Amino acid sequence: MDTPANDYTATPARRALDALADNTEDSAALDTLASSDVLVPVPDDVGEADATDPGAVALPVIERPGGEPVVPVFTSEPAMAELLPYISRYRLVPLGALASQWPAEDLALTIDAGSEHPLTLTSEGVRTLLARP
Repeated sequence: MDTPANDYTATPARRALDALADNTEDSAALDTLASSDVLVPVPDDVGEADATDPGAVALPVIERPGGEPVVPVFTSEPAMAELLPYISRYRLVPLGALASQWPAEDLALTIDAGSEHPLTLTSEGVRTLLARP
């Protein structure tokens, strides 16, 4: 059976986002999401040394309508390409690890922003819902 190129529903993280669209308190879906790897786009202005540094991740910050800063991450390459087709590099990062080191400032996280069921969390939400010990 052929699947469309933009069908990125098969990943566990994508299924968790779909489950959270129905029930925002689904702890199993939150656990699955927190233990999943996400693609973090590497901005073009980040040098190769910084882009590959295993001890740091450069967070791509964009502004949402209204001027709120948000970091976009994605559950798959097709999900990223749909919203940010011009991005040529990314890092694969465990979402829970990213969340455990999330900046204290008011910086939101959005997962699969261009999808049917995106998830956007405030900085507090990132740290409390996705950071796992």
